[in-house]
Amino acid sequence: MPSPFPGMDPYLEHPDVFAGLHDGIIAYLRESLQPTLPPPYYADIGRRAWIEVSERYIGPDVNVLRTRSGEARKKDGNGGVATATRTAIRPLVIHVPHDEQRELFVEVYAGRGKNRRLVTSIEVLSPSNKKPGEEGRNLYLRKQRELLGSKVHLVEIDLLRGGEHTTTVPYQRLFATAGPFDYHVCVHHFDNLEDYFVYPIQLADPLPTVSIPLLPGDGAVCLDLQAVFTRSYDTGPYTREIDYRRDRPMPPLSAKQARWAKQCLAKAGFGRTARN
Repeated sequence: MPSPFPGMDPYLEHPDVFAGLHDGIIAYLRESLQPTLPPPYYADIGRRAWIEVSERYIGPDVNVLRTRSGEARKKDGNGGVATATRTAIRPLVIHVPHDEQRELFVEVYAGRGKNRRLVTSIEVLSPSNKKPGEEGRNLYLRKQRELLGSKVHLVEIDLLRGGEHTTTVPYQRLFATAGPFDYHVCVHHFDNLEDYFVYPIQLADPLPTVSIPLLPGDGAVCLDLQAVFTRSYDTGPYTREIDYRRDRPMPPLSAKQARWAKQCLAKAGFGRTARN
């Protein structure tokens, strides 16, 4: 069953759901790009990993209880001397779960072996990339800075309405030019430092076809982002994982968006109203 929405599905932005969608999109980005890239270019999947302190409840695995001290212990016989019972001092063991996190991205290379060169890095932003204080955001911004100072193109795909603005294009300039938007794609060319090629996307819009730059003189290839999303949705668990009749999109939809979503869901056969 296809997604009930023409573009990005707002129900899939929930952090518990988006992680799987993110990896699916990355896999199908590579699949979609591979046959369009001329020799000697090819696309591959890169990854970064880090450790985060879990937000689950943190409590002791071992409780060390101290017996009452200072109680008198008498020797046998009258007139014995009272002594205090000495207890052993042991450290409390506090178990703090750590979760290993990983993020995938697509890299376009030219050549092989010693002549291999990274040409374009394609990122699909995750909730951790857009949340202040997260190690995932710190690592992403560090990589972003490194790429901006290198001879590598950067393509950033933001399919999340929530969180901090993260792509390289300054938000105020983007908003002043594009007006309100829900999602966007930002393409930055290493040989054109001052221009950002941005695709602003409204919730009701199909996802765009994006131009992926190659080395100067080799032009660009087209990436149909809507086709990639559709394949990710169709091969994913979302028709079973999402209950469109009861679940709420996260972040919430505006009143106007909620009315539009209700119409989309009704057309797709979901009888009850969409909740915002």
